[in-house]
Amino acid sequence: MNKLLKTLALAGVSSMAFASAAMAEIRTERVTFQSGGQTLVGTLYIPDGVTARNQAPGVVVTGAWMTIKEQMPAVYARELAQRGIVALAFDFRTWGESGGTQRSMEDPAMKIADIKAAATFLDRRAETARGQIGGLGICASAGYMVHAAADSRVIRSVALVAPWLHDAAIVNTVYGAENVTNLTRLATVAQAKFAAAGELSLVPAAGPQGSAAVMAGVPYYTETDRGAITQWENTFNVASWDDWLSFDAQAAAPKLKDAFLMVHSQAAAIPQGATQFFANLTGQKEQVWLDNVSQFDFYDRAAPVKAASDAAARHFQSTL
Repeated sequence: MNKLLKTLALAGVSSMAFASAAMAEIRTERVTFQSGGQTLVGTLYIPDGVTARNQAPGVVVTGAWMTIKEQMPAVYARELAQRGIVALAFDFRTWGESGGTQRSMEDPAMKIADIKAAATFLDRRAETARGQIGGLGICASAGYMVHAAADSRVIRSVALVAPWLHDAAIVNTVYGAENVTNLTRLATVAQAKFAAAGELSLVPAAGPQGSAAVMAGVPYYTETDRGAITQWENTFNVASWDDWLSFDAQAAAPKLKDAFLMVHSQAAAIPQGATQFFANLTGQKEQVWLDNVSQFDFYDRAAPVKAASDAAARHFQSTL
């Protein structure tokens, strides 16, 4: 393991070359592309001076479950672009501005396919050098990103920030086996309602403590100056539970051959999943563990975002 990365801490990351250099100006462009017969909408973050004649590597950036491109994906896409990388944040099918009739579906297979479509779109942009595409996955989408990369000829390098990487054992630990059974039954009923009459079974994604929201009393999502932005519909489709709970992010580890970086903290979500995943990787891999950073602070707080972005940019610049 790279000795520098092994010993990084928040105080030390500020001395990295990326941090000492002036942040580049960027421009943004609203873009659309197709996946699964639907139109996906994204925002492209392009460093100033990057053109068809002066290309740069490209990175697809994806966020936590139930989120849209304007939340943590926008934060990291902008950070990467300021460090000289063309970055694409986009809305998955059924989320945000993208198409799809069964709204707010946390469907791992669909999201994996969307990531691959986004990578292909980015690889064909004039500003990006062909064959120099990476993927950065945050929280739940880390699992989708590694599966997409393992099955894609386009994605060549992967970085994960605060990754949520579960398998059946971790799901049962986090949710409880009885609750998993109950939620799966709810999903079956919701799917039947949609199949029969197109009826959506939507519940609040986030809400105050004691509410019926999936994430009740959770920071970031309930704060209007953070994740509770006006563009976010704040809904979760109950039909998602079966696919989400049965998803195995860990299964991608032995298949993933791309250069890999992980930034996490023992104070963030399911670090045991990240440790397990990292141990099962067989290719080039590095990890950065930051001290006392919560899952939600990785999304938008200045110090951990800067630390993770510096490490990710360094990783992509050296592997793409």
